[in-house]
Amino acid sequence: MTKTKSLVVSLLALTLSVATGWAAVTTPPADTLKVDYFANANTAGAPDGTLRITHPGTAAGNVCASIFVFDPEQELTECCSCLLTPDGLRTLSVNTNLTGNPLTGVILSTGLIKLVSTIPVAGACPLPTKVNSEAALRSWTTHIQNGNFAVTETASQDATLSAGEVTRLQQECTAIRLDGSGRGICSCGTGD
Repeated sequence: MTKTKSLVVSLLALTLSVATGWAAVTTPPADTLKVDYFANANTAGAPDGTLRITHPGTAAGNVCASIFVFDPEQELTECCSCLLTPDGLRTLSVNTNLTGNPLTGVILSTGLIKLVSTIPVAGACPLPTKVNSEAALRSWTTHIQNGNFAVTETASQDATLSAGEVTRLQQECTAIRLDGSGRGICSCGTGD
């Protein structure tokens, strides 16, 4: 009886360790998703907001910043992917690079920016319709405040990238590629 209980406990422990190991392989690595917002974009009299992205060299070789821009109704309006070399800096205009080519033609004044650090494909950063995450990016955004249009800058917030979010981002960017006729694709600004 003791040997049977011992065998059952051992099998359960082995099953649990295999299941836990399997989940770790399919879950995107930590520190791959950055989230930020923009306000008063494309607003008369307001300065342009700026998104700055760097690759601090924590991942071997180059990485891509896969960028997803959402409107206030949580709809993806633009997506793109920009190359970053180790210690490189890329600067993007909120008005021109991130909101200047919306899928629907509606120019945004507020919205959400998601950045996913991804592995390049054959040395390039194609439209992020397949997201293969790699922990690496850091980013900061200037925010244009209401009222007097004062400018503040903060680091983008870390968030946990779930497998479900990866699937959703890939599907929505694929829809832009298939149906946008060139609209809905952001651009990479300057640098790196």
